[in-house]
Amino acid sequence: MKKKNVVFLAMAAFLIPFTAATGCSKKGEGKKPLTLYTWAEMFPEDILDRFTRDTGIAVNYVNFDTDETMLTKLQTANGGDYDLIIADDYIIETAIAEGLVQKLDKSKLPNYGNINPLYQKPFYDPQDEYTVPYGAGVVTLVYDPGRVSTPIQGYAGLWDPSLRGNVGIIGNYRVINGMALKVLSQSYNTNDITLIRQAGELLLLLAPNIRLIRDDFLHEELLSGEIAAAVMYTSQATAAKLANPDLEVVFPSEGIGFGIMGSFIPSKAPNADAAYAFLNYILDPERGAACFEYLGYYSTFSASDPYISDEYKSFLTLPAGFNINMEMIQNISAEAEEEHSLIWTAFRDRAGQ
Repeated sequence: MKKKNVVFLAMAAFLIPFTAATGCSKKGEGKKPLTLYTWAEMFPEDILDRFTRDTGIAVNYVNFDTDETMLTKLQTANGGDYDLIIADDYIIETAIAEGLVQKLDKSKLPNYGNINPLYQKPFYDPQDEYTVPYGAGVVTLVYDPGRVSTPIQGYAGLWDPSLRGNVGIIGNYRVINGMALKVLSQSYNTNDITLIRQAGELLLLLAPNIRLIRDDFLHEELLSGEIAAAVMYTSQATAAKLANPDLEVVFPSEGIGFGIMGSFIPSKAPNADAAYAFLNYILDPERGAACFEYLGYYSTFSASDPYISDEYKSFLTLPAGFNINMEMIQNISAEAEEEHSLIWTAFRDRAGQ
């Protein structure tokens, strides 16, 4: 999964990273601020302002661009400097293994029970000791039915020659290489080099259909007619469908890539109490719903689902049984990772990107 790549709904461009709610009320005088480290635009500014107003704790909102940047900074700080971090699943596994994450004291999270069990006990935190999920997403196909000759049922449909020069994809190579693995009925997480190379050969055959490879604002290219079909992040698919209800959203028949963003408290957080206060604050059902409507990813708090407005509900909550055919992309061997990297470079060259 990736950071929120679109300014959701009414916002048309990225906001400048900010430090939220810098002025504390009198009741907050002397309280240490919360240093929140994550991607830009992960929370509505109103939620951050209200948190400061209600608790007296200012929020120092610090942004990173990639999970790897975050991990490097956290390693350099030896688990210090930041109070609360929100990042992708696979990188959290590494941070926990390196002792950079502290175990949660759930007695400080009265709202912990509001979490949807579907998003608990993931591979990176199998006992739910370290993390609170904040948003989940699936790799989604979206297409304009008025601009394709044959309805698209799954990933394999993207190879149709009629889509030549008409497909857009995100720039996550494990997701896109994994798409070819799924067409071959294989796991995203195989370490079998032979299978990965077979998927690479198949991916090269997709290159003529690729119009663009772009992580940010990919949905806008679909809405403008620049492309007819796209492989998108959940937040982009949500924004596209809300803007044009005639678009078709497809959960690929071959299997669905699934990811969770998790929040955690670093091992030497300067102000862990503020982190607990913030986590418990957003775990409130109504505040959580406001966060997910802004974020555009699936709600990971089941208690928030009833508060999500009707226009968002079908996009932000998973239907019953939906998780049966989902697979999370996980860390793989260094050899397999290197093979994926080589395949991605060759594919981009062939696609002229």
